[in-house]
Order: sequence, then C-alpha cells, then structure tokens
Amino acid sequence: LAARLHPGDCVALVGELGAGKTQFVRGIVAALGGDGRAVSSPTFVLLHIYDTPAMKVFHLDAYRVHGSEDFEAIGFAELLEQGGVVIVEWADRVAALLPPGSLRVGIFETGETSRRIEISD
Repeated sequence: LAARLHPGDCVALVGELGAGKTQFVRGIVAALGGDGRAVSSPTFVLLHIYDTPAMKVFHLDAYRVHGSEDFEAIGFAELLEQGGVVIVEWADRVAALLPPGSLRVGIFETGETSRRIEISD
C-alpha cells in the first residue's frame, strides 16, 4: 500500500479499539523508509508527524474529535497541502470532512491475533 501513496493522499482508517490501526500506520511509515517503531497512537495529542525519505506522514486521530470545528482546528485542510500523506484513525467520525478520493482501510478482528483488511477508494 505504501508504494501506492503519493503526497496529498488521505488514508481513512476505520476499525474497533485495538483492531490495529496504529500498527497499520507503523507498517506504512516503515515501508516509506521511516522508523516504524517511533509511531504511537495520537489519541491524546491528535496529531503526530513522521519524516520518512519518501514523504512526511501526518498521523491524525479523530477519536476525541467532536464535530468539524475540532477537526478543522487541527489544521486538517492545511496538512493535505503540505506534500505528505495524511492518515486518519477513526475516520468514520469525520467522514464528511475527508477529501474525495480518500483511500478507505477497514481493519476487522477475525481472531485474537488475526485481522481482515479491506481497502477501497
């Protein structure tokens, strides 16, 4: 998936708590040449920025976002224009605010240590 991403892309991650959304972001950052071990959940800070050789990764979490004003206050629109990929966890909470063409990634638990991943655009 990381090879398919371009600056300005938005990836909308959906899945239950503990499904592996942040782990998925670790994989993308690592595949782009960054340090995947440095990736942590942005639930309490709302935004983490990771530099990779390929591009910046803007990692947002919409779990605690209450409405469009909160999401816009993070600077979401500006992030899309900064030449990196924007990845939004809990994207279903802000679906109406995501740009057309966002890549949707659903992560679903199928067992204690297994997941089903559905990717659509």
